[in-house]
Amino acid sequence: MKRKIIKIDEEKCIGCAACADACHEGAIEMVNGKAKLTREDYCDGLGDCLPTCPVDAITFEEREAPAYDEAAVLAAKAAKESNAAKQMKAAPLPCGCPGYATRSINRVNQPIAPASPVLGQLSNWPVQIKLVPINAPYLDGAHLLVAADCTAYAYGNFHNEFIRGKVTLIGCPKLDEVDYTEKLTRIIRDNDVKSVTVTRMQVPCCGGLENAVKRALQASGKFIPWRVVTISADGRILD
Repeated sequence: MKRKIIKIDEEKCIGCAACADACHEGAIEMVNGKAKLTREDYCDGLGDCLPTCPVDAITFEEREAPAYDEAAVLAAKAAKESNAAKQMKAAPLPCGCPGYATRSINRVNQPIAPASPVLGQLSNWPVQIKLVPINAPYLDGAHLLVAADCTAYAYGNFHNEFIRGKVTLIGCPKLDEVDYTEKLTRIIRDNDVKSVTVTRMQVPCCGGLENAVKRALQASGKFIPWRVVTISADGRILD
């Protein structure tokens, strides 16, 4: 059948994965660093992905394509959620690895000023979004910091200005090639999170992290204060 469907210009694509994150149907995947429409029957032709592309690499075209298969999309989503639930259930201590062990780090006796040249301000472990248990005790009542991996390296006073007093979760949507939305939604929905701060770099791929937090807040059904801080590669706060 002939219908409206998206078209991705591979030459323009910079591999930021923002469109893949925005495609709730799972029609777009990252292949060899480029966005690909891998399932035409999953594309509903509504174009939620278009406004997320920072280089206008996505357009509409009308051509012969399989009909949108809503049943297949729902089945794929259910399978994905089931697999994610199984992974999360098995996550706490696979193979007894101590790197997964949840723990809080007491900073009560650490002086506030001047900052220690040795000790950082991290108050929780683990910190990787993929590894943090959804029911970790330190999430209850937390002021959440969701940080792109590179931000702590780019901004010199990151620990004192951003990590201090917050529960830290870090990730990189480009390297992890995963949509954090579902897990962040459950973290926010199932815990008494007080606020969310997102720190990202001034690069398009970090938009995937910001968008995941935005969608998670919406899906959680909660009204929580949140802000986004963008950091340049030379270590400046841009907004």
